[in-house]
Amino acid sequence: MLSNIISVVYIIVCIFLAAVVLLQEGNSEGLGSIGGIADSYWGRNKARSMEGTLEKLTKFAAAAFLLLAFVLNIIK
Repeated sequence: MLSNIISVVYIIVCIFLAAVVLLQEGNSEGLGSIGGIADSYWGRNKARSMEGTLEKLTKFAAAAFLLLAFVLNIIK
């Protein structure tokens, strides 16, 4: 019973993680833009933007994905 509930939550987290990753913008500028973007308004306030929120959601969803995969591996 517990395994089925965790499996359903795992599938929901997988779909959510895929959606959040697909919603993020690509970084087409590459490594050369690291120095320039740090001084700009966007670099300082990125955490408050939609892109910053999506990055945080990606981190939490990836952590939940790994944790649930580990738990499912132990239970089954």
